[in-house]
Amino acid sequence: MSNEAIDDARRLEKEMLLFKVDFEKAYDSVDFNYLDVFMKKMNFPTLWRKWMSECVGTTTASVLVNGCPTEEFPLERGLRQGDPFSPLLFLLAAEGFNVLMMSLMEADLFNGYRVGRENALGVSHLQFADDTLIIGEKSWLNVRSMQTVLLMFEQLSG
Repeated sequence: MSNEAIDDARRLEKEMLLFKVDFEKAYDSVDFNYLDVFMKKMNFPTLWRKWMSECVGTTTASVLVNGCPTEEFPLERGLRQGDPFSPLLFLLAAEGFNVLMMSLMEADLFNGYRVGRENALGVSHLQFADDTLIIGEKSWLNVRSMQTVLLMFEQLSG
């Protein structure tokens, strides 16, 4: 989809905003409370949320120092890479970004890029795993809105 938008802009000589976000160490920084609140807003059953909280929130770790383990300590934030639940839980966390972007578009504070001439398809953002691509019309309003939504998402999700 992103290639189609870029090819369309080149072919029609239209300017566009294209911004790639790689949520660096994203799994390590997701806040458990944010995740629980977001799952509650998405109407996940209480029992399921409790199970996820137990799986994610009761983890402990220790460090080997010269071959000797230290005392165990609780992991207070982040999702473990390799844990089968982590990709699903990260996608739920990233859905918060989608909700923020959709709100901006509904309020006419961000204009996505329109692909094609007739029956144009609007594209504002694409997400895959921990990569996000923000696509829009070239404008200072879009740049400021994009900056605001990224800062808001950072504050909300940890």
